[in-house]
Formats: sequence, structure tokens, C-alpha cells
Amino acid sequence: MSTTTPADPPAAPPAATSAPSSPGTPPPSSLDPEVAARLRRTSDGLVAAVVQEHGTGDVLMLAWMDDEALAATLTTGRATYWSRSRGELWRKGDTSGHVQHVRSVALDCDGDALLVRVDQVGPACHTGTRTCFDGRDLGALDVATADGEPGDHP
Repeated sequence: MSTTTPADPPAAPPAATSAPSSPGTPPPSSLDPEVAARLRRTSDGLVAAVVQEHGTGDVLMLAWMDDEALAATLTTGRATYWSRSRGELWRKGDTSGHVQHVRSVALDCDGDALLVRVDQVGPACHTGTRTCFDGRDLGALDVATADGEPGDHP
């Protein structure tokens, strides 16, 4: 059995747990190179992932993916994201049990956003609500119920 002494250098984190460090140059990844070439990432190497309930069409949440998260999502059938606050990959539901089974993943026309359609088990939001948007309406004008026809507003 080996022990770690104070002189031992800290182990380097695995490549899959860190987002790309330089814009446009992701680290080697298991993501299909043709898919990777189509992505337009943020300066920190991430792509927005809009998560939608397959059965209802409801938007459940917005998350972020790096190349490894997208590769894992595409190959395992479980939604995997990049946690900006923790600085690591996280597979939805591993701790909460609120799993997202992936039905499809699409890339938008600009290559800078993903639409992840899932079968959600339990609430999608970490606060316990069904979606991350439940009860958080900002009170925007509903043009469908406002006076006049939709589109007749300045």
C-alpha cells in the first residue's frame, strides 16, 4: 500500500474534468471531430444547452456543455453538463436521482446552442421545482391577450 508524502506533487486533474482553456482550441476529446468542428463555443469553451422535456415540449433548464460533456451525452444516453460553479463535469441525477434520459440532441443554425430533448425523472431544477423557470415569471406583456392583434405593438 502506498502513501502520499508532503513532497509528492498533486495529481493533475483528468482532462475530462476541465473546460477548454483557450478559445476555439478545445483539448483532445472523445467528441466526434465532425461534431466538434460545428460548435461555436464561448471564450471558456462552452456551448449553451437548452433542455426540453420530450413528451411535453416544456423547457426544463439551461445548462452548459464542454466537448466531453457533449460526448458523454451523445454516447451514454444520460445528460451530462459542465458545472461552471464547481468547475467539473456532472451527470444529471447522479446525486439527486433526477435523471435525464436523452432522446435527441440538435445543434442550432449558428452552432452556439444545443437543444437536448429528454425524458425527465423527477424535478429538473435543483430547487425542487419541475423546471428551472416555474414560478419565476417576470411579467412581460402577453401580446396574445393584449389589445390589438399580435404583432401590432411598437
